[in-house]
Amino acid sequence: MQTILVVDDDAGIREVVCFALRKAGFETVTADTGEQALSRFVAVRPALVVLDILMPELDGTEVCRRIRATDRHTPIVFLSSKDDEIDRIVGLELGGDDYVSKPFSPRELVARVRAILRRGALAPEAAAPDAPGLQLQHGRLRLDGEQYKAFWDARELVLTLTEFGILRTLMTRPGKVCRREHLMDQAYELHKIVSDRTIDSHVRRVRAKFAALGVDPIETVHGIGYKLGPCA
Repeated sequence: MQTILVVDDDAGIREVVCFALRKAGFETVTADTGEQALSRFVAVRPALVVLDILMPELDGTEVCRRIRATDRHTPIVFLSSKDDEIDRIVGLELGGDDYVSKPFSPRELVARVRAILRRGALAPEAAAPDAPGLQLQHGRLRLDGEQYKAFWDARELVLTLTEFGILRTLMTRPGKVCRREHLMDQAYELHKIVSDRTIDSHVRRVRAKFAALGVDPIETVHGIGYKLGPCA
Protein backbone atom coordinates (compact mmCIF):
# COMPACT_ATOMS: atom_id res chain seq x y z
CA MET A 1 0.00 0.00 0.00
CA GLN A 2 1.39 3.37 -1.02
CA THR A 3 1.83 6.14 1.54
CA ILE A 4 0.92 9.76 0.84
CA LEU A 5 2.35 12.61 2.90
CA VAL A 6 -0.34 15.26 3.44
CA VAL A 7 0.99 18.67 4.49
CA ASP A 8 -1.40 21.46 5.54
CA ASP A 9 -1.62 23.71 8.58
CA ASP A 10 -5.42 23.41 8.54
CA ALA A 11 -6.53 20.34 10.52
CA GLY A 12 -9.87 20.25 8.72
CA ILE A 13 -8.22 20.13 5.29
CA ARG A 14 -5.84 17.41 6.44
CA GLU A 15 -8.78 15.35 7.69
CA VAL A 16 -10.72 15.70 4.43
CA VAL A 17 -7.71 14.84 2.26
CA CYS A 18 -6.66 11.89 4.40
CA PHE A 19 -10.19 10.48 4.51
CA ALA A 20 -10.48 10.61 0.71
CA LEU A 21 -7.05 9.05 0.20
CA ARG A 22 -7.59 6.27 2.76
CA LYS A 23 -10.97 5.49 1.19
CA ALA A 24 -9.13 5.13 -2.13
CA GLY A 25 -6.73 2.60 -0.62
CA PHE A 26 -3.75 4.75 0.35
CA GLU A 27 -2.02 5.10 3.68
CA THR A 28 -1.49 8.66 4.89
CA VAL A 29 1.01 10.50 7.07
CA THR A 30 0.40 14.12 7.99
CA ALA A 31 2.41 17.23 8.81
CA ASP A 32 1.13 20.65 9.85
CA THR A 33 4.32 22.69 9.37
CA GLY A 34 7.00 22.89 6.71
CA GLU A 35 9.75 21.70 9.04
CA GLN A 36 7.64 18.74 10.15
CA ALA A 37 6.94 17.93 6.50
CA LEU A 38 10.65 17.77 5.69
CA SER A 39 11.45 15.51 8.63
CA ARG A 40 8.55 13.16 7.88
CA PHE A 41 9.44 13.07 4.21
CA VAL A 42 12.89 11.75 5.12
CA ALA A 43 11.50 9.28 7.67
CA VAL A 44 8.64 7.89 5.58
CA ARG A 45 9.81 8.30 1.97
CA PRO A 46 6.23 8.64 0.69
CA ALA A 47 5.07 7.72 -2.79
CA LEU A 48 3.68 11.26 -3.25
CA VAL A 49 3.33 14.54 -1.34
CA VAL A 50 0.17 16.67 -1.17
CA LEU A 51 1.58 20.03 -0.17
CA ASP A 52 -0.18 23.22 0.89
CA ILE A 53 1.52 26.44 -0.19
CA LEU A 54 0.29 28.97 2.37
CA MET A 55 1.83 27.86 5.66
CA PRO A 56 3.48 30.02 8.33
CA GLU A 57 7.26 30.18 8.74
CA LEU A 58 8.25 27.63 6.07
CA ASP A 59 5.79 27.70 3.18
CA GLY A 60 5.08 25.00 0.63
CA THR A 61 7.22 26.47 -2.14
CA GLU A 62 10.29 26.36 0.10
CA VAL A 63 9.43 22.82 1.22
CA CYS A 64 9.23 21.82 -2.45
CA ARG A 65 12.54 23.52 -3.20
CA ARG A 66 14.28 21.65 -0.38
CA ILE A 67 12.78 18.31 -1.36
CA ARG A 68 13.84 18.79 -4.97
CA ALA A 69 17.40 19.56 -3.84
CA THR A 70 17.79 15.89 -2.90
CA ASP A 71 14.85 14.09 -4.54
CA ARG A 72 13.74 14.73 -8.09
CA HIS A 73 11.33 11.84 -8.57
CA THR A 74 8.79 11.84 -5.73
CA PRO A 75 5.70 13.57 -7.16
CA ILE A 76 4.44 16.73 -5.45
CA VAL A 77 0.86 17.97 -5.80
CA PHE A 78 0.38 21.54 -4.58
CA LEU A 79 -2.83 22.29 -2.71
CA SER A 80 -3.56 25.95 -2.20
CA SER A 81 -6.16 28.69 -1.98
CA LYS A 82 -3.89 30.80 -4.18
CA ASP A 83 -5.48 30.29 -7.59
CA ASP A 84 -3.73 33.02 -9.56
CA GLU A 85 -2.12 31.64 -12.70
CA ILE A 86 1.27 33.06 -11.72
CA ASP A 87 1.17 31.09 -8.45
CA ARG A 88 0.30 27.92 -10.33
CA ILE A 89 3.17 28.46 -12.77
CA VAL A 90 5.67 29.24 -10.01
CA GLY A 91 4.68 26.06 -8.19
CA LEU A 92 5.16 23.92 -11.28
CA GLU A 93 8.44 25.57 -12.17
CA LEU A 94 9.77 24.82 -8.70
CA GLY A 95 9.33 21.14 -9.47
CA GLY A 96 5.70 20.44 -8.62
CA ASP A 97 3.86 17.87 -10.72
CA ASP A 98 0.33 19.22 -10.34
CA TYR A 99 -1.67 21.98 -8.62
CA VAL A 100 -5.14 21.70 -7.07
CA SER A 101 -6.92 24.86 -5.92
CA LYS A 102 -9.04 25.23 -2.77
CA PRO A 103 -11.92 24.72 -2.50
CA PHE A 104 -11.36 21.38 -4.18
CA SER A 105 -13.16 18.15 -4.95
CA PRO A 106 -11.68 15.27 -2.92
CA ARG A 107 -12.61 12.96 -5.80
CA GLU A 108 -10.66 15.08 -8.27
CA LEU A 109 -7.66 15.21 -5.94
CA VAL A 110 -7.65 11.42 -5.61
CA ALA A 111 -7.98 11.06 -9.39
CA ARG A 112 -4.96 13.29 -9.92
CA VAL A 113 -2.93 11.41 -7.30
CA ARG A 114 -3.78 8.09 -8.93
CA ALA A 115 -2.94 9.39 -12.41
CA ILE A 116 0.47 10.68 -11.31
CA LEU A 117 1.35 7.47 -9.47
CA ARG A 118 0.17 5.35 -12.39
CA ARG A 119 2.36 7.39 -14.70
CA GLY A 120 5.30 6.71 -12.41
CA ALA A 121 4.58 2.98 -12.39
CA LEU A 122 4.61 2.98 -16.19
CA ALA A 123 7.86 4.96 -16.43
CA PRO A 124 10.57 3.25 -18.47
CA GLU A 125 12.59 2.05 -15.48
CA ALA A 126 9.59 0.05 -14.28
CA ALA A 127 9.25 -1.75 -17.61
CA ALA A 128 10.57 -5.19 -18.43
CA PRO A 129 14.30 -5.34 -19.28
CA ASP A 130 13.59 -6.17 -22.93
CA ALA A 131 10.84 -3.57 -23.35
CA PRO A 132 11.33 -1.22 -26.32
CA GLY A 133 12.20 2.41 -25.80
CA LEU A 134 14.29 2.02 -22.68
CA GLN A 135 17.23 3.67 -24.43
CA LEU A 136 16.65 6.66 -26.71
CA GLN A 137 19.39 8.54 -28.53
CA HIS A 138 19.15 11.69 -30.62
CA GLY A 139 22.53 13.20 -31.44
CA ARG A 140 24.21 14.18 -28.19
CA LEU A 141 21.02 13.69 -26.19
CA ARG A 142 20.51 10.29 -24.59
CA LEU A 143 17.65 9.02 -22.44
CA ASP A 144 18.30 6.02 -20.20
CA GLY A 145 14.96 4.57 -19.15
CA GLU A 146 16.49 1.86 -16.97
CA GLN A 147 18.26 4.50 -14.86
CA TYR A 148 15.44 7.02 -15.43
CA LYS A 149 17.96 9.66 -16.45
CA ALA A 150 18.69 11.95 -19.40
CA PHE A 151 22.13 13.08 -20.55
CA TRP A 152 23.62 15.63 -22.90
CA ASP A 153 26.94 13.98 -23.69
CA ALA A 154 28.10 12.93 -20.22
CA ARG A 155 26.24 15.72 -18.39
CA GLU A 156 23.02 14.75 -16.69
CA LEU A 157 19.80 16.75 -16.84
CA VAL A 158 18.10 16.47 -13.46
CA LEU A 159 14.41 16.01 -14.32
CA THR A 160 11.23 15.43 -12.38
CA LEU A 161 8.85 12.63 -13.37
CA THR A 162 6.67 14.95 -15.45
CA GLU A 163 9.65 16.61 -17.13
CA PHE A 164 11.13 13.22 -17.96
CA GLY A 165 7.85 12.14 -19.54
CA ILE A 166 7.68 15.27 -21.69
CA LEU A 167 11.26 14.88 -22.90
CA ARG A 168 10.72 11.19 -23.60
CA THR A 169 7.66 12.05 -25.70
CA LEU A 170 9.64 14.61 -27.72
CA MET A 171 12.48 12.12 -28.20
CA THR A 172 10.21 9.47 -29.67
CA ARG A 173 9.58 11.73 -32.67
CA PRO A 174 12.59 14.07 -33.10
CA GLY A 175 12.13 16.82 -35.65
CA LYS A 176 8.35 16.38 -35.67
CA VAL A 177 5.92 18.70 -33.96
CA CYS A 178 4.26 17.42 -30.78
CA ARG A 179 1.00 19.22 -30.24
CA ARG A 180 0.26 20.35 -26.70
CA GLU A 181 -2.68 17.93 -26.68
CA HIS A 182 -0.30 15.04 -27.42
CA LEU A 183 2.04 16.08 -24.63
CA MET A 184 -0.96 16.29 -22.29
CA ASP A 185 -2.04 12.78 -23.30
CA GLN A 186 1.44 11.42 -22.64
CA ALA A 187 2.30 13.34 -19.49
CA TYR A 188 -1.15 13.56 -17.87
CA GLU A 189 -3.85 10.93 -17.92
CA LEU A 190 -6.35 13.58 -16.83
CA HIS A 191 -5.39 15.90 -19.66
CA LYS A 192 -8.83 17.50 -19.78
CA ILE A 193 -8.10 19.28 -16.51
CA VAL A 194 -4.61 20.39 -17.50
CA SER A 195 -4.22 23.74 -19.24
CA ASP A 196 -1.88 24.65 -22.08
CA ARG A 197 -0.06 26.91 -19.65
CA THR A 198 0.69 23.93 -17.40
CA ILE A 199 2.43 22.11 -20.25
CA ASP A 200 4.21 25.34 -21.21
CA SER A 201 5.47 25.70 -17.63
CA HIS A 202 6.92 22.20 -17.59
CA VAL A 203 8.52 22.61 -21.03
CA ARG A 204 10.00 25.95 -19.95
CA ARG A 205 11.56 24.22 -16.94
CA VAL A 206 13.08 21.50 -19.13
CA ARG A 207 14.47 24.16 -21.46
CA ALA A 208 15.99 26.01 -18.51
CA LYS A 209 17.85 22.85 -17.56
CA PHE A 210 19.17 22.54 -21.10
CA ALA A 211 20.12 26.23 -21.02
CA ALA A 212 22.23 25.58 -17.92
CA LEU A 213 24.30 23.27 -20.14
CA GLY A 214 24.53 25.93 -22.84
CA VAL A 215 22.13 24.30 -25.33
CA ASP A 216 18.49 24.68 -26.38
CA PRO A 217 17.32 21.75 -28.53
CA ILE A 218 13.57 22.21 -27.89
CA GLU A 219 11.87 24.44 -30.45
CA THR A 220 8.53 26.21 -30.00
CA VAL A 221 6.03 25.91 -32.84
CA HIS A 222 3.81 28.87 -32.03
CA GLY A 223 0.15 28.09 -31.61
CA ILE A 224 0.73 24.35 -31.95
CA GLY A 225 3.31 22.85 -29.60
CA TYR A 226 6.98 21.85 -29.50
CA LYS A 227 9.54 19.76 -31.31
CA LEU A 228 12.99 18.41 -30.59
CA GLY A 229 15.46 19.96 -33.00
CA PRO A 230 18.99 18.84 -33.96
CA CYS A 231 21.15 17.73 -31.03
CA ALA A 232 24.52 17.91 -32.76
